[in-house]
Amino acid sequence: MNILVVGSFMMDQVVTTSLVPQKGETVIGESFTINPGGKGANQAVTAKRLGANVKMVGQLGDDPNGEIFVRVLDEEGIDIQDILIDTKQSTGVGFITKETSGDNRIIVIPGANMTYKYSDFEKIIDKLDEISIAILQLEMDFEVTYKIISKLQNLQIPIILNPAPAQILSDKWLSKINYLTPNETELGILTNSVIETLEDVEKAVNQLLNKGVDNVIVTLGDKGAYFANQFETGYVEANKVEVVDTVAAGDSFNGALAVAILEGKSMRDSVMFANRVGSMTVTKVGAISSLPYRKDLDS
Repeated sequence: MNILVVGSFMMDQVVTTSLVPQKGETVIGESFTINPGGKGANQAVTAKRLGANVKMVGQLGDDPNGEIFVRVLDEEGIDIQDILIDTKQSTGVGFITKETSGDNRIIVIPGANMTYKYSDFEKIIDKLDEISIAILQLEMDFEVTYKIISKLQNLQIPIILNPAPAQILSDKWLSKINYLTPNETELGILTNSVIETLEDVEKAVNQLLNKGVDNVIVTLGDKGAYFANQFETGYVEANKVEVVDTVAAGDSFNGALAVAILEGKSMRDSVMFANRVGSMTVTKVGAISSLPYRKDLDS
């Protein structure tokens, strides 16, 4: 199994608090940690820990945070030979306010993630012969990401797009996506809809299918996940766990989904597998530090 992750790196700076401040208010928090993360890096590590061969491309800054990412990903066994270093921009940073309830609010400063160019990607195209599926997100330059998706489609490499941070995507984008994996908020933005019920989810998903997406998988947090394509629809209940930290839950879902698809699982079984991995992720603190190994699922 060979997975390509074209994606982002974010050094997460996490504040834990029982009370989120209102405008102009100061509150006393409970803890502060710094953890390597970012949607792309989280997805790559998840897929690797679940047994896939993973190649990641993107761009880091020439700074201590970038050095940490290189070391961490190399120790995970991920192919990092085509990750680039920008000497003028810093490595991306995410500022996360995590409530003790498990919910979180995130602000990202993309940094070097945004300076990765399509011409950089063109240089590695001859190395993609054995890639079976690709995962992308929207934490890099929007137009560069679109050009990469177009090229991957031309190469007939199936594409999983995690549409986060949420943006409105045109029909030309959507028609190129094999697997689209929004959460409820992202689904509402993609379809200009209010998402409150499962019926709302179903209607919005049908809009996306009619625009050319092959498969839509909506992550619903503690309510599970909903999936649909032109042949089937389904709902998978959430695994009941004690939520400690929801950071990286969606990322681990995407990495696990790619692994399950490549293992030949049905769409329902793939979503169930990804849902289980996401559920395990929220039981631990941090981003990469919370991602499960295959042995954790088998135990």
